[in-house]
Amino acid sequence: MTGTHSDVLILGGGSGGYACAFRAAQLGLSVRLIEADKIGGTCLHRGCIPTKALLNAAEIADAARTGAEFGVRTTFDGIDIDAVHRYKNGTIDRLHKGLKGLVAHHAVSVVHGHGKYLGDRTIEVDGTRWTGTSVVLATGSYARTVPSIECGERIVTSDQALTLGFVPEKAIVLGGGVIGVEFASVWASFGADVTIVEALPRLVAAEDPWCSKQLERAFRKRGISTRTGVTVAAAKETADGVLVELAGGDTLEADILLVAVGRGPCTGDCGFAEHGIALDRGFVVTDDRLRTGVDGVYAVGDIVAGLQLAHRGFQQGIFVAEEIAGLDPVVVAEDLIPRVTYSHPEVASVGLTEDAARERHGDATSVVYDLAGNGKSQILRTSGGIKVVRAGDTGPVVGVHMVGDRVGELIGEAQLTVAWEALPTDVAPFVHAHPTQNEALGEAMLALAGKPFHTHA
Repeated sequence: MTGTHSDVLILGGGSGGYACAFRAAQLGLSVRLIEADKIGGTCLHRGCIPTKALLNAAEIADAARTGAEFGVRTTFDGIDIDAVHRYKNGTIDRLHKGLKGLVAHHAVSVVHGHGKYLGDRTIEVDGTRWTGTSVVLATGSYARTVPSIECGERIVTSDQALTLGFVPEKAIVLGGGVIGVEFASVWASFGADVTIVEALPRLVAAEDPWCSKQLERAFRKRGISTRTGVTVAAAKETADGVLVELAGGDTLEADILLVAVGRGPCTGDCGFAEHGIALDRGFVVTDDRLRTGVDGVYAVGDIVAGLQLAHRGFQQGIFVAEEIAGLDPVVVAEDLIPRVTYSHPEVASVGLTEDAARERHGDATSVVYDLAGNGKSQILRTSGGIKVVRAGDTGPVVGVHMVGDRVGELIGEAQLTVAWEALPTDVAPFVHAHPTQNEALGEAMLALAGKPFHTHA
């Protein structure tokens, strides 16, 4: 690295940006990383980590309520929200400190400030121009809002919900996707009366319909109300809460309204479109190797249309670093990226839904293994199941869909099975420790291979 030039110049220090930086440095390239806020981006500071910390606190609250069912005398006396935030923030701070240590370890040069792309592989920060032999755009995403709904103290996005200074008695969540479902789960565990309003016909609509039905059934048992196929006509803050008018004329009142309608790409004020970077609905257009239409310029993470997941950003960042270094890495298909919704219960999946499998392969076969037959799930008192989808009657496993507490921990084996295009008969002989929930995945594979064990299939 000489002066203001580096081999790899990265705009954005979130999951995709810092993964690219670390891998490029490992490969002997000089790296400069530009970040307007804190290294770690949305995932570490306003997304994955803080929300999962809240969900862990919520799980503990549920355990305190139900201790007597397991012979443990516990009582639930409420939520100390300040203490919850101290726990959450402490987790973030420790991870951020470790990440800064890795930045130093890899000798990545960091420039703090808002960067603007000027074309010609140049990015300007506070009047200084930095250049790179290769440029990687990784500016991340923001919480979308609804134009007709004005946010404030009681109408908030996930950014504000993460730092909310009170536990609402009644909450309305606009949006039944991953973010909305996770916050609904947290607030319900904390003791709130929660209603989810979703314009689409079902919750987590990107998942297999079987997953949606399982989750909706579990939420009903928890007392979480869902209004699907319904849009919001208007919403406003009142003296002590919010008033939401639904399109059909019904009104809902609550202490808080969370607007959880997805995330948008942060590309509007970065100079991309003005200097030849093609955008589509705000997303940077790339080919399958994450190259933009401008030579030497790549894009990774949430600004590339597709799943907005931290681990996708990690993978893309590593891929681009290896691409720049000339290693010719293998492209990972979007449907091979695992997906987890960390609600209570969790939803985890990888590969194709059954409908998508039929469309792609002409036909599909599936089995569902009910967690009622799994010993560890019964110990945990969780319900749900595992659905495995294969192409046609004899093809490989092309999708795995799971609902139940802790099923996110099973997604690794599921991802390997789908990515390797394994036949059910290839996986069925695998030995799974007993008693584990991992056995349930094995049981589903056994059933799909035509030799069911703890099932009547």
